Amino acid sequence: MKKFRKVLDGLTTSSPGATVGSPSCGSAAGTPTAAPTPKEIDVQETLVSENFQLCKTVRHGFPYQPTALAFDPVQKILAIGSRSGGVRILGRPGVDCYCQHESGAAVLQLQFLINEGALVSACADDTLHLWNLRQRRPAILHSLKFNRERITFCHLPFQSKWLYVGTERGNTHIVNIESFVLSGYVIMWNKAIELSTKTHPGPVVHLSDSPKDEGKLLIGFESGTIVQWDLRGKKADFRIYYDEAIHSVSWHHEGKQFMCSHSDGSLTLWNLRNTTKPFQVTFPHGKIQKDARKESCKPILKVEYKTCRNSEPFVIFSGGLSYDKAGRRPALTIMHGKAITVLEMDYPIVEFMVLCETPYNNEVQEPYAVVVLLEKDLIVVDLTQSNYPVFENPYPMDIHESPVTCTAYFADCPPDIIPILYSIGAKHKKTGYSQKEWPISGGTWTLGSHTYPEIIITGHADGSIKFWDASAITLQMLYKMKTSKVFEKPKPGEGRAAELVEEDPFAIQMVSWCPQSRMFCVVGISAHIILYRFSKYDANTQIVSLEVRLQCDSDDVISPSENENNPSFSEPSSHSPQPHHQHQHPASPGSRTPEGIKDSIPCLKVKDRAVRVPPGYQSELVIQLLWVDGEPPQQITSLDINSAYGLLAFGNCNGLAVVDYLQKTVILCMSTLDLYGSTDPYQRLTRSPRRNRQSTSEFCMRGLSNFYSDSKKRIRTSYQSLTELTDNQQSIDMERNKSPTSDHVNGHCTSPTSQPCSAGKPRIPMGPEGPRLTRRGPGRPPFRKAQSAACMEISLPVSHTEESRENSFTRSRSSSVSSIDRDTKEAVTTLQFGESYGRKNDVLPTPCLWVGTSLGVVLLIPMSIPTDQEERMEEPVTMGVSGAVLMLKGSVLRFSFLDCMGALIQPPYEVWRDHNAPEDPDRLRRRKLVHFSPSSSQDACGDGHLAVVCSERQAKVFLMPSQSCLFVHNITESSFVLRADVVSVCNSVCLACFCANGHVMTLSLPSLRPLMDVNYLPLTDMRIARTFYFTNGGQALYLSSPTEVQRITYSQEMCDNLQEMLGELFTPIETPEAQNRGFLKGFFGGNAHTFDREELFGEAAAGKASRSLAQHIPGQGGVEGMKVAASGVVGELARARIALDERGQRLGELEERTALMMTSAESFSKHAHELMLKCKDKKWYQF
Repeated sequence: MKKFRKVLDGLTTSSPGATVGSPSCGSAAGTPTAAPTPKEIDVQETLVSENFQLCKTVRHGFPYQPTALAFDPVQKILAIGSRSGGVRILGRPGVDCYCQHESGAAVLQLQFLINEGALVSACADDTLHLWNLRQRRPAILHSLKFNRERITFCHLPFQSKWLYVGTERGNTHIVNIESFVLSGYVIMWNKAIELSTKTHPGPVVHLSDSPKDEGKLLIGFESGTIVQWDLRGKKADFRIYYDEAIHSVSWHHEGKQFMCSHSDGSLTLWNLRNTTKPFQVTFPHGKIQKDARKESCKPILKVEYKTCRNSEPFVIFSGGLSYDKAGRRPALTIMHGKAITVLEMDYPIVEFMVLCETPYNNEVQEPYAVVVLLEKDLIVVDLTQSNYPVFENPYPMDIHESPVTCTAYFADCPPDIIPILYSIGAKHKKTGYSQKEWPISGGTWTLGSHTYPEIIITGHADGSIKFWDASAITLQMLYKMKTSKVFEKPKPGEGRAAELVEEDPFAIQMVSWCPQSRMFCVVGISAHIILYRFSKYDANTQIVSLEVRLQCDSDDVISPSENENNPSFSEPSSHSPQPHHQHQHPASPGSRTPEGIKDSIPCLKVKDRAVRVPPGYQSELVIQLLWVDGEPPQQITSLDINSAYGLLAFGNCNGLAVVDYLQKTVILCMSTLDLYGSTDPYQRLTRSPRRNRQSTSEFCMRGLSNFYSDSKKRIRTSYQSLTELTDNQQSIDMERNKSPTSDHVNGHCTSPTSQPCSAGKPRIPMGPEGPRLTRRGPGRPPFRKAQSAACMEISLPVSHTEESRENSFTRSRSSSVSSIDRDTKEAVTTLQFGESYGRKNDVLPTPCLWVGTSLGVVLLIPMSIPTDQEERMEEPVTMGVSGAVLMLKGSVLRFSFLDCMGALIQPPYEVWRDHNAPEDPDRLRRRKLVHFSPSSSQDACGDGHLAVVCSERQAKVFLMPSQSCLFVHNITESSFVLRADVVSVCNSVCLACFCANGHVMTLSLPSLRPLMDVNYLPLTDMRIARTFYFTNGGQALYLSSPTEVQRITYSQEMCDNLQEMLGELFTPIETPEAQNRGFLKGFFGGNAHTFDREELFGEAAAGKASRSLAQHIPGQGGVEGMKVAASGVVGELARARIALDERGQRLGELEERTALMMTSAESFSKHAHELMLKCKDKKWYQF
C-alpha cells in the first residue's frame, strides 16, 4: 500500500509567461490563474504492479477460415483447424479450448490419438505437432519438421503408435508417435507402382489400413492409382489404375470392398476379389441426357461408406452436383438404400465426418450423426431420423451472422437482467431441431466460484443487436433485436443517393447501455440514433421521430488565404448560431431545390404508422441528422445518455446536439466553435472565399457510400474503408502535428419547446475519436469526416515530435505548417453526463455535460434541470455553454470522476420501471432517481471531486472545482491510444489503455503511476481498434477475426483462477472392448491380431531414417507443462505422479540406451565373425 500526498500550493498554476497547454497547466482559456486554496488530497492507493498480468482467457465464435476437422469417438470431443494455424477443441457446453501454432501455418489435417488425450496436427509448413490434451491449456509435446518433402495426408490407426504420412512426391513415411522420430521404413512411390509405369502417380491423397488385416495399407494416389501394400512382405498385393483422379477412399467394415470418389462426380465400388475393374460405377447426380450422354458433374471431394446392423449402409458424400444448374448451393448427399437426400448448405463445405458408435474399423459402424464443417458454420445432422434434422448448436457459432461492427462489454451487471433477457429471447428461438442430445459431449466443466453476471453486446452490419450472457467465461445468446424495424425499407434511388442504400444503411456504429435503468441507445451509419426502453409487455406504439440540422457549410471550411500571415481573432458575432426552422412533421419527405439537390431530409424514412412491438426493447425515439444543400449528414462520433437527467447528447465533426427525450425536444444544437463562446483558446483566421459546392457534395457523399467499399468483399467487418489513407508518411505526420483551425459550423440553438431534434452518446467505432485525414483531388474542398486519427495511422508509424504537438496549442494559423493540416475540423469525440462543477466559483455540484474534442479541448457545460417530476415534464432544461475549458494533447477519449478518497463516482440513473405495466390507481408512479454526489462521501476532504481525462497521448487528473491539474502522465510518445477506460480491479480503480502499437497499459488513480505495460498485439488492425473494450474485474475483449471474439484478462487474480474456470478436455474413460469375432472369422479373416508394427517399423528392424529428411523439435508442453497443470486440490498427488513419470521416463531412456548398446554389440560381433570367416582361409599375400 502506498500513500500519495500532493499539496496544492500554487505549483500547478501557470506563471504569467507560461504557455497554454503545458503539462502542468490546467487553467481555463490558457490564462494564468491564482493559486488555489492549499488542500491536502489523501488517497491511499492499493493497486501495485503485482495485481496485473495479461493473458488470454477464452475465444468465442466460429473458427475463422476453417481447414480441417477431427473427432474422438470415445472422448467425444471435436477439433477444428484453421488457415491461421489455430485449433479449436470443443466438448460439452463450457468445454471450449483454443490453441495456436506459433508458426501461424495453415492446419492441413488433424488426427486424434483416440482416448489417449492427444492430438496430431499437420500444418502447411510441413510440420507435424503432437498436442497434449490432458491439461486445461493444451501444449505441444513434440514437433517434426519435414525438410525435403511436403505433407499431403496422414493416417493413424486406432490404438497404434505409428503414424502413416503421405507426401507430395508419392512416398509414405512412418512416424513413431511416442518419440516423434521417423522410422527407417519407407514406402517409395517407385516401389509401390509397377516398373513399367511411365508416369508419376502423383501425391498421396489417401492412406488407410485394411479392416481385415492391419498389415495391409491402402495407398491412394491423386492420378487414380490405388495400391494395397503388404507391410510385412514389403510388396504390393494389387494395383489399380483408374482413369479419373481420386479424392477419397472409404472401406466397408469387413475389408472386402472399398469405395472411391472421383473428379468426374462418380463413385466406384471395388471388390478385392477382382481389382481389374470396379464392381460398380455410379453418378449419383449425373442424369442421362437426350443424346445418351451423362451430365458433367462436379468432383465428389469426399465419400464415407458406413454400415448399419439393421438397415442398408449409408453412403454420404459432398459435391458431385451437375454443372448445368447454375446457382445451386453446396450440398451434402445422403444415400441410404434407394433413398437419396440432398441437404443444401448456406456456405461451401470444407470437411465433414460421420460419427459412429464404435472406434473399431472392422465392426459394424452404426452411424448416428454427421458433422459438417462449412466455411462459416458448423452443422451436425441427426442420421437416426428419416428427415435428417439438425442438432441445435450450443456453441455461439453465429456471432458473425451479420458482420460485427461494434462491441460492448459489461461485467458485474445487475443479477436480474440476464434471466429476464433470456426469458424474452427464448420466445423467439427457432424450432425443428433434433430432440436428441448434442453428440459432442466430451470433457468436464463446472461453474467456478469466481463468477459474476457479465453481458456482451454486439452490433452488426444489418442493424441487428445481440445480447450475450458471458458469465463464467462462456457465451450464450440471450436476446436479439433488429433496429431496422423502425424504418421503411430503403428503395434504390437515382444517382449518388442510391449508393447510400446499396450496402448497409442500418449498420451499427456504437451502442450505449445502462443496465440499471435498462435504457439502450444505438447509433447507426446513416447518421441516426434510436433510443429504446425495456418492457415485459407488448404494446402498440407510434414511433416518435426528431430531425436535426447539424451540417457544415462550405463557407465554414478554413483554407489558406492571402492574409494567413496576419492572424487575428474572429469576431464572436460572425459565429453566432443561425436559427433554422424544423419540419413540422417528423416524417416529412423533405424538400429538393429546383436543381434537384437534397435538402432537409434524413437518410432513412421512419415508419409513420402505429406498430405492434413485442416484449423486450421497444423504440422510444428516433433521431436523424438531415441532408443540407445536397450534402449528406456526417457520421456521429460521440454519444452519451443519462436516464436520471432524461437527456441524450451526441456530436460529430460539425458540432454538438442535446435532446430531452422525456419532452422529445432539442435543447442544444450548435457548432463546436460556438460552444467556446468567449473562452476560445485558439487564434483563428477569417474564412476564405467559398469553394465549389458541387465538389463538396461529391466529397461528402463518400461519408456513407464508402463505409463498406471494396474491403467488404474481403473483410466487411473492417468497417471503415481504408481508401482515404494518404499515400505518403509526410502527410500523416503533418496531420498529427496540426495546429488548431477555426471551423464554424452551421449549427443552431433552439428552445426546449421548439421543434424536435436529435441526440446520442459518445463512442466511436474505432475506439479513439478524432479527425480523419482524407485524400483530396484537384478542386476538392478540404472537408473532413469526423473519424479518429487511429483510422489513418493504425498500421503506420508516427514520427512527429512531441514538441511540435505541444507548440500547436500556442501557434496561430500563421505558423509554418503545411496547408493540409489547416483543413481540419474540430470533432466532438467524447461526451459524459455527471454531477460536477461547471465553473471555478461553483460551491455545489450540478448536472454537467463534459465535452471532449479532437483538438484535445475539454468543455464543461453546466445544466439546470427541474427536480420536480411534473415540472421536469413541462419546464425547459437550460444549458450554459460558457463553462470551463481544459486542454490535453491529442483527441480526448474518456472522462471519469473520482471522489477525494479515490473511489469511482457513478453517473446518476433512474431505477427501471415498466412504462407498459398496468396502472395501479392507488399508487402514484414516480421516477426513482439514484444520485452519487461527489460531496457525499468525503466530509474530511471537503467538497470537490477528481476528474480523470484521457486523450490519445496523455492522461490528466484535475481537481474540481478549482480545475487544478494534480497529475499528468504522457502515455505514449511514438503511438496513440485507441481505447481507454476507468475500470474497477481488486476493489480499487485504474485507467486501462490500449495503444495502436499493441501495448496494453494500466495506470493507477489518481497518481497515474504505470502499473502494467505489455506489448500484447505485435500488429493491430482496424477491426481490433474498433472493437477493443475494457470492463470491470480486469477483463477486456476484441474481435480477433471477423467471426471470433477473444476475451483477455489483465488481472493477476483472474489469471490465478483461470485454471479452475476452464474445462477439462480429457476425462478417463475405458476404451470399448472389441466385439468377439468368432472362431471362423478369426480363422479365415487373416492374422490381423498378430501384426506387430514395432517389429516392422522399429529401429532394430528398419534402421534409422535419414537425418536430413526431417528434424525433431522438442515442445514446451512435456513434463514442464504437466507441472504447471498439476496444481489445485490434487496438486500433491499429481506432482507425485509426475515424479514417477519422470523416473519412469528416465528408466525407459536408460533401457533404450542399454538395448541400443546390446544391439550395437551384437552387430559388431556378427560383423567381426563374418570378417573372420572371410579371412580364415586366405594366405598372407591375398590381403
